[in-house]
Amino acid sequence: MKHEALENDVEPLEIAVLHIRTERANNPTFQRELDELNATTLQEIRTLGHRPVLVPAGALAPDVIRSVVDRSDAILIMGGEDVDPVLYAGHTIYPGSGNHEPAADRIQITAIHHALATRTPVLGICRGLQLVNVALGGTLIQHMENSDAHRAVAADPFVRTRLAFVSVDLMDAVDRNQVNRCTHHQAIDTLGEGLRIAAVSTDEVIEAVVHEEAPLTAVQWHPEHPDTAGSQLRSLLSRLAGQCADGSRSPRRQATSTPADPLPEPLQVG
Repeated sequence: MKHEALENDVEPLEIAVLHIRTERANNPTFQRELDELNATTLQEIRTLGHRPVLVPAGALAPDVIRSVVDRSDAILIMGGEDVDPVLYAGHTIYPGSGNHEPAADRIQITAIHHALATRTPVLGICRGLQLVNVALGGTLIQHMENSDAHRAVAADPFVRTRLAFVSVDLMDAVDRNQVNRCTHHQAIDTLGEGLRIAAVSTDEVIEAVVHEEAPLTAVQWHPEHPDTAGSQLRSLLSRLAGQCADGSRSPRRQATSTPADPLPEPLQVG
């Protein structure tokens, strides 16, 4: 969707924020945590002058999620449950496995593939990084031996981690000296096709990847945490907007000037 430029000459972008679902009756605490992260994400997008669209992707059909990608300038893939291990030939039972969202995983993988095909910029966060890797044929460490260094079992599940390495790809958006907020027990094992490592933690966990050709970036930490969103997420969103502006987007979407139709009623998923 094309929008009129803002007074400060920043063209407002439509950014689809793909999360899984709006309710978790079996885990309302987790839902509240995710809702808070979504809220800071939406606020930072608005602060930069863009228009966020929060999309519960797990409730959509494949053709609908493709249309969401087609009418968006960029896509965010947010956090949530562990990726369905069936998608990367992992064990179905493993330490800390919990619930999975197989329908949402498959729909969001459809979005990732379509975004790559149309050169729509993508930013994945936490589970979003892991899903990007799996979508491109990579695998995951199902339970890190040092998971307690990356996830707290407490009222506050976030722990602080640091980076040992940031590649030139992300130096404009990620400060190697920043303190990150993490809450995960899985990590990238084998890299997906076309991905390269862009950041590594001090304990050698892959913390960020970029695609070799497409405008796709993903980070393992939570830059949208309320304590860091104003610096870390804002910087990554500015980079995402730059990828939209550099001509990498699909010419068909760049030429679109009519408003998108409203989303159809979602399918019921679980």
